[in-house]
Amino acid sequence: MQRAGSVLAASVTGAVMAMSVMGCSGTAPRSNAPRASESASASASASPSASAEPSPGAITEPGSDRKLGETATVEWSPKEGVDGKLSITIAKLESTSYKQTFSGWKLDEATLERAPYFVRATIKNEGDTDLGGYDAPLWGLDDEGNLVEAAAFKEPFKPCDVKTFPKPFAPGASVNVCLVMLVPHQGKLVGVSYRPYEEFDPITWEGDLTPYVAPKASAKPSSSASPSS
Repeated sequence: MQRAGSVLAASVTGAVMAMSVMGCSGTAPRSNAPRASESASASASASPSASAEPSPGAITEPGSDRKLGETATVEWSPKEGVDGKLSITIAKLESTSYKQTFSGWKLDEATLERAPYFVRATIKNEGDTDLGGYDAPLWGLDDEGNLVEAAAFKEPFKPCDVKTFPKPFAPGASVNVCLVMLVPHQGKLVGVSYRPYEEFDPITWEGDLTPYVAPKASAKPSSSASPSS
């Protein structure tokens, strides 16, 4: 899949966007992480789950269910020797369309077979380790129980741009992130899953979809205005 030139003209040349790979480096770095697949091989756990909201700062029990707007606090090791703690709040699941939000991108057939959605979340570094540069450790969950890996871009994608933690992402810092989920077979996104490795009983957020609405452009100052003296 390619983006057209900077003017978003109908050009066949442009920078490659890595959606076809469904890249998600940092989200599931371990070799035993769940595999994002069009099959049911990577599915959410069906075990009973807890739903009680934990006290602030307490680690959320694996298998817990959350509603949109609720927070889970998790211990997370993006790689060996790096131990972190995050509080994750999934704010919104947004439905969109290629026509609405991918204008100017050349889309291949494999991508067009998928349905696009956005996940918006707020994540806070609750631990003692700088986690700058890692990707948000979240998976999409479709209506068949399959995990969907967040798409990766090689250049900014304005409708849903922040997937990776800033550098630095120091203890106490928080960031609003947005993840692009392309659900196979035009499926429906129904939730978000924190599942850092396959054996982990996932923490899951579910809720209703909200139609994506583009932010209003800020008003430009009048050209007739003059600086005050």
